Amino acid sequence: MISHPCAVIPGLYILWITMAQVAGQEDREKTTALKDLLSRIDLDELMKKDEPPLSFPKTLEEFEYAFNEYGQLRHIKTGEAFVFNAREDLHRWNQKRYEALGEIITQYIYELLEKKCNMTKEILPVDATEDEPTSFIYLSPDALSNPSKLLVLIQGSGVVRAGQWARRLIINEDLDSGTQIPFITKAMQDGYGVMVLNPNENYLEVEKPAKSSPLPSPPEPSDEPAEKRERKDDKEGKKKREFYEKYRNPQKERETERITIRENGSPEEHVLYVWDHFVSKAAAKNVFIMAHSYGGLSFVELMNQRETQVKNRVCAVALTDSAHNIWLQEASKGTQDWMQQCCCNWVSSPEPLDTPMEPMLPDCPRVSAGTERHELTSWTSFNSIFRFFGEALAAEEDEEAETSNTVTTRSSSLKNKHQDL
Repeated sequence: MISHPCAVIPGLYILWITMAQVAGQEDREKTTALKDLLSRIDLDELMKKDEPPLSFPKTLEEFEYAFNEYGQLRHIKTGEAFVFNAREDLHRWNQKRYEALGEIITQYIYELLEKKCNMTKEILPVDATEDEPTSFIYLSPDALSNPSKLLVLIQGSGVVRAGQWARRLIINEDLDSGTQIPFITKAMQDGYGVMVLNPNENYLEVEKPAKSSPLPSPPEPSDEPAEKRERKDDKEGKKKREFYEKYRNPQKERETERITIRENGSPEEHVLYVWDHFVSKAAAKNVFIMAHSYGGLSFVELMNQRETQVKNRVCAVALTDSAHNIWLQEASKGTQDWMQQCCCNWVSSPEPLDTPMEPMLPDCPRVSAGTERHELTSWTSFNSIFRFFGEALAAEEDEEAETSNTVTTRSSSLKNKHQDL
């Protein structure tokens, strides 16, 4: 005899309910067992491997590292390269250690710019008061007075400061690939004045003043004696504080706030400010710009703000893996056309160096930097970039010579006609 479908449905429903109850009971049992297991763990034993203090050396010597004759960072005693994971399972401490070393290296690069490259620091804003935060750029001795050529270097975004392309390369590779010093040295040898921008120095970080503790809210009415209740509250509060201090946040980091540097609060603002106060006032007839990554975006923003000036002064622009986007940045048709003629972007690619790449936007030619590593694109394109600048300058001089010859010919012709008359 076949059961009616309507009679089967209630049976299935009851079976489903029973299975759900059994599953729920199993989950509750598992939860209880897990709680019991956690209660047996000795947190003191678990936390014996405490995080070391977040205080680090202040110099390379104290870190026991130095740059060798090849510009590579090596341990003074072992000769080994820098090791990020100095303490296993302590990522925050390792990261803070790496950042502390990075700050020391930033100061080391500043020293190289001043001593090795003979550059001087120029404070920004130019009319800064004693009380306000400031930034700076570096200028070669003839940056403002060189009548012929000026090279402006603009780095990408992040922790890098004046004179650096990539901190990772400086620490893990060498100074040549990670800093702008080879470009500065080559440019000076070839007769360029040089400006080194500092687009990521946008604020002063200061420690926040200690906050005053809020007044405690009045306690809820209770039948317990006041003295007993106070002892109980103190005990529970102390236990909570000890737990969170020791296990949740073993070392508090100082709280800071940022004070923006006037007219230099972003990379784009900085590039525009340096153009207005330094580049536009330089004597050089031909300005050359090299910009990496976000520096390319800042350059396009400069063109949006000072298109006519840039076209009149800049001879050529070399970009390396530029982050610009002419559509999102709403660059004019005139800017796009000029970039097609005067710019070249060396992009990360597995193709051989200088191999033409498919254009993505109608702005400037793209060629391979000969590497797939974004941070290496400037270094691998080094020779190609200076060759590009040389060719652009030669073309500019040829065009000026042709114009001059045409004017001279017309002038001579007019003079001869005048004599005939």
